[in-house]
Amino acid sequence: MTDTDFRIPVEPAPPPLRRPDLISDDEQAIAVATVLAAEFAAGSAERDRDRILPWHELERFSETGLWGITVPREFGGAGVSTHTLAQVIAIIGAADGSLSQIPQNHFYALEVLRVGASAKQQRFFFERVLAGDRFGNALAEIGQRDFKRRTRLFRERGKWVVQGQKFYCTGAIYAHWIPTLIVAEEETRDVTYLAFIPRNAPGVTIVDDWDGFGQRVTGSGSVGFDQVEIEPEWIVPFQSSFERPTTIGPIAQIMHAAIDLGIGQGAYREMLRFIRERARPWLDSKVERASEDPLTLQNVGNVWLRLRAAEALLKRAAEATDAARADMTEDSVARASIAVAEAKILTTKASLLAANKLFELSGTSSTLSDDNFDRYWRNARTHTLHDPVRWKYQAIGNYYLNGKRPPRHGAI
Repeated sequence: MTDTDFRIPVEPAPPPLRRPDLISDDEQAIAVATVLAAEFAAGSAERDRDRILPWHELERFSETGLWGITVPREFGGAGVSTHTLAQVIAIIGAADGSLSQIPQNHFYALEVLRVGASAKQQRFFFERVLAGDRFGNALAEIGQRDFKRRTRLFRERGKWVVQGQKFYCTGAIYAHWIPTLIVAEEETRDVTYLAFIPRNAPGVTIVDDWDGFGQRVTGSGSVGFDQVEIEPEWIVPFQSSFERPTTIGPIAQIMHAAIDLGIGQGAYREMLRFIRERARPWLDSKVERASEDPLTLQNVGNVWLRLRAAEALLKRAAEATDAARADMTEDSVARASIAVAEAKILTTKASLLAANKLFELSGTSSTLSDDNFDRYWRNARTHTLHDPVRWKYQAIGNYYLNGKRPPRHGAI
C-alpha cells in the first residue's frame, strides 16, 4: 500500500521514535517553528501535487516539541500564550497549509482537557503529549442535514462501548489518540462527551478517503468505531464546557484564522519572488522590470496591507482570548469570541486575495504545473469554508448593535 491509495484502511501510526524536545517558552516556540517551516517549505509543492502523506514531516514536527507547547506549565509544558500558538500555526501554514491544519484538533483537544477534565485525566494525557503522542479528531459526521452527533456511547456487558462513523477527521491518520465526540443517553436527554480513543483499539478503522481539492494531505478522511471498548478515564465532559463560558470556542476558531493567515502569507511571498525573478512588466507600463510596474506596485501594497491588518486583528483576538482565560465570564468569553470572529473574517479575505493576486500579478507562466502555485488558492479556498464568515458578520453586528453575546460553541 502506498500513501496515495484511497479508500483503503490505514495502519495505525507508529509510536514516537523518541521523546520530543521540551520547549520552555514562547520565544523558543517561535524560533523552532521558523526553522521547521523552512524544512517543510522545500517539499510542500511535491507533497500536494502527488498527495504524499507527510509521515516524516509529522515526526519532525512532533520531535521538536511544538505539539506540546500549550500543555500548562504546572504539568511540565510551556503553556504558551494564544498569540504564540497562532503565530506558530501561521508560520507553519506559510510553508505548508496542510501541515498547519493537522495539529489544530490536537491543540483543540488539549484546551478541552485544560478546561473540563479532571486533574487525573489532565496529568495522564498531558504527559502522553509531552512523551510524543499526537491527538487527531473524530468530531464531525456527514449523511444528515443537521449537526447532531449520532456516534454513541453505551454500556454492554459491563463495558463502555462506542459505535458510529465520522468524517472530516483531520489528523486522525497520523494520531495515536482520536478525541471523538460521542453521545450518551442520560435520564431524559442525550449528553455529549469527548472520548479519547486509542488509535490501535480493536474496532477502530481509519480510511484515507479525503479527496478535496485543497488541504490534500491533512488526513481528513473517515473513522469508524465498531463496538470499540473504552475506559471511563478516557471520557471527558464536553457539553458542560459550553453550558458555561469557556475559551474552547475562541481557541478553536483562532487556530483556523491562523491557518488562513499563514496560507495567505505563503502566497504573498511566492508572489514577490515570482514578480522579482520571472514576471514581465506589462507593455504599456514602459518600465524594464515587473517590480517597477506601477499597477503591480499598487496591488502588492494592497495585499500587504490586508495581510498586516489580518495579522493585527489576530494578535488582538489572541490577547482577548488570554484575558478570558484568566477570568472566564460571560462577558470576557463573548469579547474573545467576537474578536476572534473579526480576525477570522479578515484572514479569510486576505488569504483568498493573496492567493488570487499571486496569479494575477505574476502572469500566465505562474500557472505552470511545475510550480504548483494553485495549491495556495486551493488550500485557502478549502480551509476558509470551515465555519462560514457570513454568520460571523451576523454575530458581530448583533453584538455591537444589540449587545447580544454570540452563541457558545466551537464554530463562532
